[in-house]
Amino acid sequence: MKLENTGIENTVIDIQSLDHITAKHAFIRAGQWDYERATYDYKIGSNEKNVTYYIRIMAHSKEGDVDKRSAVVTLLPPLIGKHYYPHGVEYGDGEDFPESIVERASTLLKKISEELQYYKK
Repeated sequence: MKLENTGIENTVIDIQSLDHITAKHAFIRAGQWDYERATYDYKIGSNEKNVTYYIRIMAHSKEGDVDKRSAVVTLLPPLIGKHYYPHGVEYGDGEDFPESIVERASTLLKKISEELQYYKK
């Protein structure tokens, strides 16, 4: 599920600042990057059997390399995904997301959006 009008999409920021902000809010990049892209995930547990939710922030390099931590990136609209064990994460429009998950994502993304304003390029 794509989250629109979060204040995050189209933000241009250097990768080191983005790493700092997302880490403060428990988003993990780990090995989810290549030279041009980076992905940050926030895991939300669920009472549903074999289901976990994720909030995902994606960034695409505008200049520089993500691997060298010298990139300036543009953020894409965040997503909410639903992981079905053992099949993987689904971000499609056909997924049903509990209102509590959507509200939690919106609240968290609003905090991140506010912090991003200080680092925008």
